[in-house]
Amino acid sequence: MNLMKRLTLVISALSAGLLCCAALAQTQPIKVGGTLALTGPLSATAVMQKIASEIYVEQLNKRGGWLGRPVEYVLKDDQSKPDVARTLYEQLITVDKVDLVTGPYATGAILSAMGVAQRYNKILLHNTFGLPAMAKYDMQFSVSGGAYEIESVWPNLVFDAVASGVKTPKSVAMLTSKFPSVHFVTQGAREVLKKRGLTEALYLEWEFGNRDYGAIAARVKDAKPDMVWVGGVGLDGNLLLDAMKKIDYVPPQFFITFPASSPMLKSPDGKGVLALTVFEEHPPFSTQPVAAEFIKLFHERAAKANLQDYSVELIAAVAYATWQALDAAVTATKSLDDKTLAAWLKKNQVDTVIGKMRWDGTNNFMGGNDLYRVKQVQNGKWVVVWPREFAAPGARLVSP
Repeated sequence: MNLMKRLTLVISALSAGLLCCAALAQTQPIKVGGTLALTGPLSATAVMQKIASEIYVEQLNKRGGWLGRPVEYVLKDDQSKPDVARTLYEQLITVDKVDLVTGPYATGAILSAMGVAQRYNKILLHNTFGLPAMAKYDMQFSVSGGAYEIESVWPNLVFDAVASGVKTPKSVAMLTSKFPSVHFVTQGAREVLKKRGLTEALYLEWEFGNRDYGAIAARVKDAKPDMVWVGGVGLDGNLLLDAMKKIDYVPPQFFITFPASSPMLKSPDGKGVLALTVFEEHPPFSTQPVAAEFIKLFHERAAKANLQDYSVELIAAVAYATWQALDAAVTATKSLDDKTLAAWLKKNQVDTVIGKMRWDGTNNFMGGNDLYRVKQVQNGKWVVVWPREFAAPGARLVSP
C-alpha cells in the first residue's frame, strides 16, 4: 500500500471517529442535578417537588429535550439537613459532572447549595427561600413568586385577608419554629401587628423538628387570642392542632405559613385553616392549558405515590415553575453556559403556571408586590380566598 492510500485510510478513519463522537455527543444527556428532602422532617412536602420535577423532565424530553439532547434529572436525598445538601451539591458538580443545578427544598438547604454554586460559578434556580437578604450570590434566582420584602408583604396580605371576614381579630398569638424562613417572616409579622394596632397576646418559639406541642397549646389556650399565627412548615400545624384538641381547645382563626398541604387538608382539625399559596386547582389558576395538563399528570403520579391528596398547590407549582424558567433560558439562549443563562434571566420575564416571573428586585427576587395569595380549607379543599380577584369562584374567607 503506497503512502497516499495509507493517508487516505487514516483520514477516513479519523473522520469516521469524529462523526461518531459528534453523534455520541448529541445523544449524551444534559444532566441537571439537585437534592430534595426525601426523608426527614420535610419529606411530606418535598415529595411533591420530586413528582412535579419528574413530570416536567418527561414532558421536556418528549419535546426533544434541550439542544437536541435528552435531559436527565440527577436527584439526591439531603435528608432535610443543610449540611448533607452542601456535601451532595459538591458531589453533583465535581463527581457527577452535572451541567446545571437546581435548588433543594427549604431555606437552610438552599443556602447551603447557594454557597456551593457560588464556589463553582453555577447558576442556581430555587423556589422556597425565605431569607431574601441572605441571597447575595449574583447567579441565584428565586422562582418562588415572592417579593424581596416578604417580611412585610406576606403579613400584610394575611392580616388584610382576615380583616375581610365577618369578625376581625384584635389580639394575635404569635408562634413560630426557629426554622429560618418562617422565623424571619414571623418577626416581620410582629412589627406589622404593632403598626396595625393589634395586640400580641402571646409570643412563643420552638426548635425546628420539635414534636411535642403540649405546653405550647396550653399557653395559647390561656392567652385567649382572637387569632393564632403559626410560623411553621411541614407537620408543625397538624401537631399543634392535635395538641390543642387533647386539651379541648379549638383555636380561633388559625394561620400557618407553609403547612404540609395534604396532611392538613385531610386532618379533621384542619377546617378553616389559612395558609399562603401561589397556585390552587381552580380558576383563574387552572384555566391555562399548561396548568391543566400539569394537574392531570400530577394527579396520576400522586395516586401512584400514595399521597394523601393529589391536588397541585404551592409546593408542586413552584417546582414546575422553576423548570419552566430554566427551560425558557436554555431555549432562548441555545446555551448551557451558566453566565449566559443568568444574564438572560436578569433581562427577561417568564410565563409560568404561577404567573409571570421576573427578577427585577433586590437579590434577583420580584420587585414590589408578589404572586402570593391566602388560601383556606373549605369543604375538604384548599381554596384561595384573598385577594378577591384570585379567589375560587364564589369563595370568601370563613371566619370562626
